[in-house]
Amino acid sequence: MEQISKNTVKGTKQLENSTYVTFENREKTGLKIMFVGNSITLHKALPEIGWHNRCGMAASKKDNDYVHICMKEIQKHHSDASFCICQVCEWESNYKNGAETYHLYENARKYNADIIVMRAIENCEQKNFDKDVFKREYAGLIGYLDPLKKAKLVVTTGFWKHIGDDAIREFAAEHSLALCELGDLGEKDEMKAIGKFEHDGVANHQGDLGMQTIAQRILNVIFDNIFVSS
Repeated sequence: MEQISKNTVKGTKQLENSTYVTFENREKTGLKIMFVGNSITLHKALPEIGWHNRCGMAASKKDNDYVHICMKEIQKHHSDASFCICQVCEWESNYKNGAETYHLYENARKYNADIIVMRAIENCEQKNFDKDVFKREYAGLIGYLDPLKKAKLVVTTGFWKHIGDDAIREFAAEHSLALCELGDLGEKDEMKAIGKFEHDGVANHQGDLGMQTIAQRILNVIFDNIFVSS
């Protein structure tokens, strides 16, 4: 678990409250896909730590973060797809009382996604991590974001190995959900932005290769388990 300790980027206030939910191609009337995540999914510019982009940290530009790579590939097959980004760092940081943060994600709930990619765990505190509470609150968050209970789900483990990864694996097995493993990537320096940022926390996030690899793994799971059966 030592790699996750290198993520010293603050786990809260990664976006302004009004922008924890954003949309792309919302005018499209086809498949609705939601990406639920944290700084790896979307982080505002934070010049004081040397992060000047507004995208998944630490891609070199928006088009190179895993969300936008996934979007581009999905649009090749579903040109009328729309997308929602739901940034849940506040839920992660307060997962034991997760419902207290739901008001931040109301617009995501109204989106009524067809597919939800759950890519969140890293900001959940590891000390005194409670697997049973996490699974209960994880289910609660999914239920809130999917009020019609119609969305097909993909869940991922952490990029940096996290004590909660086993809880996600158990949750996926118990609910017959598609699971995407990512933890081996966080062990590899070539997957990170090391040397490109002075701030160690930013530099230990995914570089472009890491983002591409995350995207490809998620896409493989989606195309093998979701689209093939839809």
